[in-house]
Parts: sequence; C-alpha cells; structure tokens
Amino acid sequence: MTVRRVRYFIFLRDVLILAVTSFGGPQAHLALFMDMMVKKRGYLNEKELIELYALCQILPGPTSTQTITSMGFKVGGPSLAYLTLVVWMFPAFCIMTGAALTVNFLNDMDVSLEFLRFVQPMAVGIVAYSAYRIVSSVVSTKDGYFLMLLSAVASFYLRSPYAFPVLLLMGGFITSFKFKQQQVEEKDKIKFNWANFILWGAVLILAAILGGVFQSLPIKTFENFYRNGSLIFGGGQVLIPLLFTEFVEFKKYLTSEEFISGYAFVQAIPGPTFSFAAYIGALIMRDWGIGGEILGAFLASAGIFLPGTFLIFFVIRIWDSLKKYRIVKASLEGINAVSSGMVIAATLFLIEPLEITFINYFLMFGTLFLMFFSRIPTPFIIVFGLILGFIFK
Repeated sequence: MTVRRVRYFIFLRDVLILAVTSFGGPQAHLALFMDMMVKKRGYLNEKELIELYALCQILPGPTSTQTITSMGFKVGGPSLAYLTLVVWMFPAFCIMTGAALTVNFLNDMDVSLEFLRFVQPMAVGIVAYSAYRIVSSVVSTKDGYFLMLLSAVASFYLRSPYAFPVLLLMGGFITSFKFKQQQVEEKDKIKFNWANFILWGAVLILAAILGGVFQSLPIKTFENFYRNGSLIFGGGQVLIPLLFTEFVEFKKYLTSEEFISGYAFVQAIPGPTFSFAAYIGALIMRDWGIGGEILGAFLASAGIFLPGTFLIFFVIRIWDSLKKYRIVKASLEGINAVSSGMVIAATLFLIEPLEITFINYFLMFGTLFLMFFSRIPTPFIIVFGLILGFIFK
C-alpha cells in the first residue's frame, strides 16, 4: 500500500471519528474540524479552513458537509471528496432512517407516539434559538433587518415552496447594488472548469423532467430534495421552513407532529443536520414497505447532499478570484438576511400545530432559556424530553 493510500485511509478514519462525535451544528463542527484536521493532522492550515468554511456558508447546501468534503478535495481530489461525503453522512443517515422505521412500526402496531409529546415543544425552542444565533451573526444593517422582516412575513403567509428561491434571489439582487461600499481588490482572470456546474444543472433538469413525465414517487422524492438542496443557504436551520412547507403543508406527506419529532431526533445525534432528509424520505415512501422506506431515505439523502457537493467542487476552483468581485460580496448581505427571516418563519410554522397548554409553552421557553443561559448540550436536552415522555405518558 502506497504512502498516499495510507494517508487517505487515515483521513477517512478521522472523518468517521468526527461523524460520530460532532454534535451542535456547523459552528460547533468547525471547532472540532479545527482541532482534528488542522492542529492534530495538519491536512490544511487554520486560514485555509476558515476560508473554506466561509465559502461554504455562502453556497447553497449543508455548510459542515461542504467544508469537510472540500478538505477531502484538497487532500485527494474528487474521488477522496466523494468518499468523505459518504463516510461523513453515513452514521447520521442510518440513525435517522432507523428513527423513521421505528415511527412507522409504532404507527402500524397502533402504539401511541404520546411519549414524543415533550420533545416537540422543545424542538421549537431549539429552532427559535437558532433563529436568534443566525440573526445576531449575519444581520447588522438597516437594510438587512428590513429584508429579514420582509422575508419572515412573506415566508409565513405565502406558504409555498416556490416562494423561497424567489425571496433569496430578490434579497441578493437588492443588496448587490451596495457593491460600492465593498473594498476594491485587484482582480484575477477567472478560469472556469464547468464540469461540476453542468453536472449539477443536468441532474436538476433531468430529475424534474423524469418526475413530471413518469409521476414516480421515488423520482419525485429525489427531485424534491435535490431542488431544495440547490436552494438552501445557511445550513440546517434554513432547511426547516422549506421542508415543512413542501412536505407537511403543501404535499401532506407527513404530519406536523412527525416532522417536529424528527427534527428533535436530529438534534440529538452527531453529524450533519441535513440527515433529517433521510427521516422525511423514509416517511414519504412508507406505503412501499420497509424496502421502500430505506429507498426513500437514500434518495432523499442523495438529493439533499449532492447539489451542494457539485457546487462546492465547481466554486472551490475559482473562489480566490471570484471573492474579489464587490457585487458578489454585496449580494451575500441580502441572501443571509432573507435566510434569517426564513428561520424566524420556521419557528412560527412549528408553533402553530402545538396545542396551547401551559406545559408546551413552559417546555418551549424553558428550552430557549437553557440554550441561552446554560452550556447543556442540545442532545442532553432532547434525551431529557424523551425520558419525561416515557415517565409521564
């Protein structure tokens, strides 16, 4: 075995360790990446990692996943990057698929899911805290706050999956006119390698055509998640309003209780938040039996993860030149502000189906309080909610 292969094997082993120990979302994941991949292994330096993370934040797709697959790309090219993607998402994929199978089994056996009732309001509290964190970190101007509020109101009242990409494009377009406020940098000629961009677009168009022609649920499941994965800026929290609107309210593939419970589950496990797609995909294809549920989980996961992967492989080659254009940097203000508004709307979406009781609102605001003023890890909070549900069911 060559030295290069040994290095690649060690890299993938490190990715697997991170996949089963990385709790807390992109910000927490970044600290773990810094410790393992930079300080301990030296796969890249601190500046390179921060730049990669910043780049992934402004592209559609899962930030943590794009960051770690980009590391794989830098270390060993596209082949290692795709293996990195599989190793990183596989543990969370298995857990969330298992959660969906369990929920379906209990429903089929007519077993009450009442033990989940406490984690649902707690999940709303977690989303509310995520909204606060996102707003406080990416919105800082009057224009940004205006776009954020406009996005929150529009997202809440339009209730259409087709409204979200329009809002994101509008936000970026509006703030792009502020490009003169950005610092001027000397530009390099951009040398494009279009292969991954063409691959991204070709899969998007082909999936839409096949889904429309054949009306096949597996194809439509892949297409729905691939389209959403191509449009989600800002990580897993922004995923929630899009998926809730499309699959709960618009298409009614699952109930709001099942959706909120699944979101609570994904907060309690390590790895990427986007693995929530596996849970929803399995529930979408529940009528196809266990094999169909596993297929649905796979198609949904492939759909949600692949667009960001294709796009990061396209952009990473040109990023050093692209980031010097002021209009690109200026548009990010609007995109981030609109994404923040969507997460605020997601909080309101999830509150709506909750029964108005003292205990629900106590748990929701209590979780929010703990997130603000304690260092208790999110998984512990969710597990505590599950234990309460079993005790007082």
